[in-house]
Amino acid sequence: MAGGLFGTDGVRGRANGPNMTAEAALRLGMAAGRHFRTGSHVHRVVIGKDTRRSGYMLEYALTSGFAAVGVDVFLLGPVPTPAVGMLTRSMRADLGVMISASHNPHEDNGIKFFGPDGFKLSDADEAAIEALYHAAPALAEPAAIGRATRIDDGRGRYMEFAKTTFPRGLRLDGLKVVVDCANGAAWRTAPEVLWELGAEVIPIGTRPDGFNINAGCGSTHPQAAAAEVRARGADLGIALDGDADRVILIDETGAVIDGDQIMALIATRWAAAGRLAGGALVATVMSNLGLERHLAGQGIGLVRTRVGDRHVVEAMRAGGFNLGGEQSGHIVMTDYTTTGDGLIAALQVLAAMAETGRPLSALARVFAPVPQILRNVRLDPGARPLESPAVRRMIAAAEARMGAAGRLVIRPSGTEPVIRVMGECEDEALLAELVEGICAEIRQTMPA
Repeated sequence: MAGGLFGTDGVRGRANGPNMTAEAALRLGMAAGRHFRTGSHVHRVVIGKDTRRSGYMLEYALTSGFAAVGVDVFLLGPVPTPAVGMLTRSMRADLGVMISASHNPHEDNGIKFFGPDGFKLSDADEAAIEALYHAAPALAEPAAIGRATRIDDGRGRYMEFAKTTFPRGLRLDGLKVVVDCANGAAWRTAPEVLWELGAEVIPIGTRPDGFNINAGCGSTHPQAAAAEVRARGADLGIALDGDADRVILIDETGAVIDGDQIMALIATRWAAAGRLAGGALVATVMSNLGLERHLAGQGIGLVRTRVGDRHVVEAMRAGGFNLGGEQSGHIVMTDYTTTGDGLIAALQVLAAMAETGRPLSALARVFAPVPQILRNVRLDPGARPLESPAVRRMIAAAEARMGAAGRLVIRPSGTEPVIRVMGECEDEALLAELVEGICAEIRQTMPA
């Protein structure tokens, strides 16, 4: 998390490591509660979590922090991240918190904040909370200390909302669906919604034990769902991540469909129906050049942002767009949600299948992707390889060799201690040579 307490998606780190201890969560709860404690009304926060063991520790510490500064706490238990955004708004809370490290392994955890409008916080709000985090706490008087209440039907409220996004009059009868819940927050939600809409559901990744979240399953390991689709003769597979804010799909042949293809399908359908606000899709610099070319051919614009669904949403709100997302599977549809929602995105694709009667392999091969390679180079503590003159020269030389036929995106991750090296080029051999050369040069900068 270079540059401060907050990264690209809240505060994240190794459980019981820097910024992710019970003490840190306590202070973060006090700081966030103090920042949002304005006005004379009774202040409240809703807190959800995924299935990591460390979620218990952080949930109780955050609760203590909020209560200490006079904020009432409503505990949702394990729910998808988009449910927190939805319930923050519907319960008229001052803020929402999701305890999750998304697609990361169980050793990591994170704390994401939502404002009263259900959207993730702005940079200004995060900076204000960080300043209060480092300041002396302003504790409430004894009579004003907050209280905590468990909300038992939060999951059910979200499920009912998710079903309202599926076209009225359509059903999923006759469709066999594999859903991989990554042993995470949607382990009950997603299978039940799909079953209630009429699908034959084959659930996997639905036995969380606190340690197996994202382990060999979910959107970062779609091979598990793909194997099940092939073995069971399913019509499609849905692979969610640990907090269910992203989705990867698998067609009936077992082929993986990434977020770019999902966005292309939805954008094309919405544009044809006259419901694509602003006539454009918002995506990040990581989305494939083939997506950009396809949209241009359809008369649809593409607005690119920095990596992170928060930046996508900010651009959507600023420009009046209603569809955006990331290649990794964050799909944001502000007609329905305030953040990425894997289940609701999958329901849009299922609606297309139900309406057209066409298989996913025919619907979701929307464009031919330009060859792309993404490599992650793990960083040693304190390493700053992108400041190295040798690395900069290597990158400049690679860009010159690619010319107009390709592009490079090289950046530090905001959620993991890695440098992400992404390249696209029509010449696959050249692409592989250049990306591997840059990765090797980055590794050379690490301390011996």
